[in-house]
Amino acid sequence: MAKRKNVRAKGKKGKDVRVRVILECNSCLRNSVNKRSTGISRYITQKNQHNTPNPLELRKFCPYCYKHTIHGEINK
Repeated sequence: MAKRKNVRAKGKKGKDVRVRVILECNSCLRNSVNKRSTGISRYITQKNQHNTPNPLELRKFCPYCYKHTIHGEINK
């Protein structure tokens, strides 16, 4: 029986490429001063650091604003 060498997975070199990010509604933050919304909408997703090094912004539905708004990446 032959001994197996320690083999690394192909394509993976060190640091993880995919990271988990939190997206937060931008209009809830602005309207919280007016007490229009009762909370802040947040989504959890993943992004590829090599393809999108800039902060991620997606248009998602906000249940507090009752419409589709821009959700931006926040720091953990």
